[in-house]
Amino acid sequence: QDFWATTSNKQLNFVQHIRTMLKISGRAAVVVPDNVLFEGGAGETIRRKLLENTDLHTILRLPTGIFYAHGVKANVLFFDNREASPHPWTKEVWYYDYRTNIHHTLKKKPLGYADLAEFVQCYHPANRHQRTPTWDAATNPEGRWRSFSYEELIARDKTSLDLFWLKDKSLTDL
Repeated sequence: QDFWATTSNKQLNFVQHIRTMLKISGRAAVVVPDNVLFEGGAGETIRRKLLENTDLHTILRLPTGIFYAHGVKANVLFFDNREASPHPWTKEVWYYDYRTNIHHTLKKKPLGYADLAEFVQCYHPANRHQRTPTWDAATNPEGRWRSFSYEELIARDKTSLDLFWLKDKSLTDL
């Protein structure tokens, strides 16, 4: 009864469950596959409610295959639970794309703490409200860190949170 939507998708139910388990001021970082970011139906409802009822402030796009089977893409959603409000809690979502043009394998090149050092610096754990983007269309189109406003996200088809802006070099070589 605390879930926003009924679905058979276990990942979407997991996100809802985590949110219901949090105290009002609770914080979460949840690893989810890509389909949580774009699936329609219940997925759209859950994303809208997550943006409205929590402060979904960060999405880390992880390299393919590091948590799940080879080829499965994963993300980490960072959000803070909030009390009920007539206005959405999420103002902007910061994205760090550690997927495009990055390659890790479970055995030969596993992901390590040092690989995420730039993300931690950009995340600015001391005060996440003092974040600055590394991406700029004119001066740094290769920047991995940027934000999107609540209005931009809510206007997207199915409220898709599956955003990317870096050019995949393996595709441009073709």
